[in-house]
Amino acid sequence: MKIATFNINGIKARAEALPAWLDQAKPDVVVLQEIKSSDDGFPRELFEDRGYAVEVHGQKSFNGVAILSKLPLEDVRRSLPGDETDEQARWIEATVVGRTAVRICGLYLPNGNPAPGPKFDYKLAWMARMKVHAAALLAMEIPVVMAGDYNVIPQAEDAAKPEAWLDDALFRPESRAAYREILYLGFTEAFRARNSGGGHYSFWDYQAGAWQRNNGIRIDHLLLSPQAADLMRDARIDKGVRAGDKPSDHVPVWIEIDA
Repeated sequence: MKIATFNINGIKARAEALPAWLDQAKPDVVVLQEIKSSDDGFPRELFEDRGYAVEVHGQKSFNGVAILSKLPLEDVRRSLPGDETDEQARWIEATVVGRTAVRICGLYLPNGNPAPGPKFDYKLAWMARMKVHAAALLAMEIPVVMAGDYNVIPQAEDAAKPEAWLDDALFRPESRAAYREILYLGFTEAFRARNSGGGHYSFWDYQAGAWQRNNGIRIDHLLLSPQAADLMRDARIDKGVRAGDKPSDHVPVWIEIDA
């Protein structure tokens, strides 16, 4: 089973680039972030025509997440538990029924800038809620994959110029500590389990020639429960997608598991 995460930065803007990547990469399951579309406005036919089941948790013009799956989806859940007043569409999860059932969670973690401030407080509170839910998922003792745009640079080697991010919410000590708290519950960060060293990025800003200079950061992650980590075969970043026509500022990150 090939599972990918891809922040597409607007489903309508990526109406050609995303299907082209799907046709080339042939993932079984994709979680999308920043679709920037209501449920009704999501172009389901683009993906259903390719054999994908589609589940959406949308929000007009902002945020929004979705799951595309060539395998059956069951027990779909929208929104991260823990705060019924939170109206931002940032979490979707479902069980993907392959040879082994896998619980897939697609997330778009808050950016948090400017920090400090209310947006940073929201980010940390959201991560605290995620930690509680992640612990509950682990207690199920099944394969779980939490994939998405975490808006966290875990280590200095995950940025081409870490010194430029010291005061940014993506790299502040509080964000990194909250990320580690989730990881240390018992998850495996898929890409780092298979790839070491610097120079691996999943995001390049549109400004200041960041792509051309390879001034990137790695903020798109897949965290695996022990049962999912035992099934992992590979983990990679599709960097070349960033050089395509009308690209997102993110690229897909994917894993293959024996499921």
